Amino acid sequence: MHTPVTIIGAGLGGLTLARVLHVHDVSVTVYEAEPSPSARAQGGLLDIHDYNGQLALEAAGLTDEFRAIVLEGRQALRVVDEDGTVLLDQADDGTGGRPEVQRGDLRQVLLDSLPADTVRWGHKVGRTRGLGDGRHEVSFADGSTVVTRLLVGADGAWSRVRPLLSSATPEYTGKSVVETYLYDAGSRHPGAAKTVGGGMLIAPSPGKEIFAHREKDDTLHAYVGLSRPRDWFAAVDFTDAAEATARIAREFDGWAPELTALITDSDVAPVLRSLYALPAGHRWERLPGVTLLGDAAHLSAPNGEGANLAMLDGAELGTAIAAHPEDIERALGEYERAMFPRSAESATDDMIGLDSADNTAQGLIDLVTENGL
Repeated sequence: MHTPVTIIGAGLGGLTLARVLHVHDVSVTVYEAEPSPSARAQGGLLDIHDYNGQLALEAAGLTDEFRAIVLEGRQALRVVDEDGTVLLDQADDGTGGRPEVQRGDLRQVLLDSLPADTVRWGHKVGRTRGLGDGRHEVSFADGSTVVTRLLVGADGAWSRVRPLLSSATPEYTGKSVVETYLYDAGSRHPGAAKTVGGGMLIAPSPGKEIFAHREKDDTLHAYVGLSRPRDWFAAVDFTDAAEATARIAREFDGWAPELTALITDSDVAPVLRSLYALPAGHRWERLPGVTLLGDAAHLSAPNGEGANLAMLDGAELGTAIAAHPEDIERALGEYERAMFPRSAESATDDMIGLDSADNTAQGLIDLVTENGL
């Protein structure tokens, strides 16, 4: 099969690119390894920023659809100390530039905006190779292949397209998070629900933190961050939910029980998410017919910008292709020249790291105050 534009990966970045190309009547096909849109949960809340993510959705013509899925009140921010003392309590007054949406809802908005046959599900990439003259072949696990004049790797941290351009691979950041969920929080977990409040809660400490969101359907979704080597987590048996929960909770001995309840009262087994990053400032030499976006291009430690940057990458790449349909290399060059410095700046403009002595409630408050968040 020969296609003009082939996108690998149906995440937010790849789908934004597909939507912008569709708006400009550019034929595009997206190949996704997952067997269906509902194959797995799509993560928690995303704050979509007015200076990148919202601009991408505007370029995609989906601002109204985006506004329809915003969860009101979720921009509220509460910072607490280890003993549960609330040191900052910002209400959501509706004027902030980072409204919150469920990742899955946003992905569905993008999927619904595309013709039904745009995304080909169940296509796991086995290999990619250059054929010369800007053409590339993608081989899938089911034995099928596709040859394309423009290949875009939007396939995340462990991209199968990236090796065409770069030998860089993600490295462990020294930090991991453990995810937990508390359902029907107001009635079943009132202490934790009261502590989290209506939006986001952060309880930081050097080397560890608890971060929680109130999602839709009265769900509390917590991310328990620990700065530990991979061997430390490997010694925790996450197949035994009770043992894993108890082991992670021990790292927070002495913390307020309404905070540790976000660990111990989880309604699901704790899920380990190790954090990886590409080298800061990752870039490559221009190679005809192929490029990357999102985490495939510039994976960094979580700082609230990943999804936003992926969507902006997709929107800007799509706009450039539409502007130069007869000169794809010019479009790719323009896109990469803007994307490289933007992603490098974002990677260095990180929140206070877990290992930092400033990773305290007061340190976070100072950061919020200084940056007007």
